[in-house]
Amino acid sequence: AEARAIILADKMIADVTNTEIDSLIRYLEALPVPDHTRVVIEPIVLEIKSRLAFLHHVGVGYLTLGRRGNTLSGGELQRIRLATQLGSRLVGVLYVLDEPSIGLHPKDNRRLINTIQELNALGNSVLIVEHDREMIETADHVVDLGPGAGEMGGEITGEGSPDSLPQDGSSVTGTYLAGNKHLGRKDEARVPERWVCVRNASGHNLKGTDLEIPLGTFVCVTGVSGSGKSTLVNHTLYPALARKLYRTRTEPLPHDMIEGSEQIDKVIRINQSPIGRTPRSNPATYTGVFGAIRDLFAQLPESKVRGYGPGRFSFNTRGGRCEVCRGDGITKVEMHFLPDVYVTCDSCGGGGV
Repeated sequence: AEARAIILADKMIADVTNTEIDSLIRYLEALPVPDHTRVVIEPIVLEIKSRLAFLHHVGVGYLTLGRRGNTLSGGELQRIRLATQLGSRLVGVLYVLDEPSIGLHPKDNRRLINTIQELNALGNSVLIVEHDREMIETADHVVDLGPGAGEMGGEITGEGSPDSLPQDGSSVTGTYLAGNKHLGRKDEARVPERWVCVRNASGHNLKGTDLEIPLGTFVCVTGVSGSGKSTLVNHTLYPALARKLYRTRTEPLPHDMIEGSEQIDKVIRINQSPIGRTPRSNPATYTGVFGAIRDLFAQLPESKVRGYGPGRFSFNTRGGRCEVCRGDGITKVEMHFLPDVYVTCDSCGGGGV
């Protein structure tokens, strides 16, 4: 509370953090600096403007500095991280990125590519795992793996400039880049008969938005990063429906009402949060198929002779799991003055049992 008494050109520190980045840059440009404090203040202001300029450069100038991290979209988080690296001005670094274009609108994807090219121009190397066509076509060198997934993959099917990839079908990526294959709609769009509507949504940057969702159809909400997609769907529509249907305590962002919720029996959000409740959770345990697999092994004659039940084949319980790694499949090696190192368990070979 005492910090509110300090005013900088009509703004408290809370006002500064709640100002959009682009507006804050203009505010700092016009900031009057008294002569007797110029030597101290000017370097600080220049540093702030420099960091804000990097955020503006990667296309998040519409955000406020006080925006909570858990309300940012994936595209916004990705670009903020890139802005941090851009501001570090490091040289001779190999940057490794894993599908940075996920969740980006084509307009924002161009900004991302420009930022990556700027990192490259500083004298750094950039290695990207990517599916995006524009990103692939911008690359100096492309390595294409395939020809399929899993056991059908693991081979380099093409390497070189984007236009030099094989187009005879041996390289799936090269075939699509050449236009020899393409994706197209195979059925007619469904005609909706029922709707669910959000009225006057005004959370974050939404401006009294009305959203009408046709039920029984495949609906895609799109737009440039930061336009309000996540705010409208994940932080307004979903929590509002969850409160009506399940009486959850999660508070949706401001809106007037939800219409048509009586036409929905359940609402399920499928997101990118970790599956399961423990680090040992995997697709088998999460989908429930592992329970059936354990039951199957427990019914084998050898299991009955030994008195093994389904729990004996679990990596979550004593007796079934590997006691060396406690079912994790990895063991921690403590390193003094360095981060801990995790290695595959020698006892179970990483299987956890």
